[in-house]
Amino acid sequence: MTFTGGTAAALARLRADGDTPVDISRVPAREAAERELSDPRYHENDPNLLQRGLSRFWEWLDDLFGAASGATPGGVLGLVVIVLVVAALAAALWWRLGTPHRTPGTTGDSLFADGPRTARDHRTAAARHASAGRWNEAVQERMRAIVRSLEERALLEPRPGRTADEAAAEAGRSLPSHADDLRLAARAFDDVTYGGRTADEPAYRRVEALDTALERTRPTLDTTSTGTPA
Repeated sequence: MTFTGGTAAALARLRADGDTPVDISRVPAREAAERELSDPRYHENDPNLLQRGLSRFWEWLDDLFGAASGATPGGVLGLVVIVLVVAALAAALWWRLGTPHRTPGTTGDSLFADGPRTARDHRTAAARHASAGRWNEAVQERMRAIVRSLEERALLEPRPGRTADEAAAEAGRSLPSHADDLRLAARAFDDVTYGGRTADEPAYRRVEALDTALERTRPTLDTTSTGTPA
């Protein structure tokens, strides 16, 4: 019976007295070997849990690519070509469609999230929120009132999915004297809707004053976005 490593060391200890060979059965020999090998000095250089996990991951990844390359015409080179083609297609789609940040008609990005309502409806809702001190909602409803009013006056073409920034830019072309105020109102809307900021009463009053001023302003007829005089 042949023993190696820790087992040999254990047997050496058993016959240390007088160098007399000791013949032991299989079970005691195994137990002696296990006791010997449990000594921490034999495990000082063992890989830790993270190293063992990484080793298993790389083995799995190697097996995966090996299987994929074996099933792909052209082997590894064919697999690389397929990966590059897929990456190119994904890049082309990303370039063509753009970053999926704003989707027309969705409640997260569209200026109007709850269906068609009149400018008067939005003004009423804004006044109700303002009286309750809900300035975020008041700013949102007043901005919606501004855009809906411009649509009702044919200064803006009704378009689902329009954002506050787009509406301000388009309206600024037919109402150039209020272009800056329209941009500021759109920014206030974006800040409370998407930016996580909190509006206050002065912010709402500025949007309210803009709404009132726009009602009294005639457009510049030769630069209206729709080409139809108000």
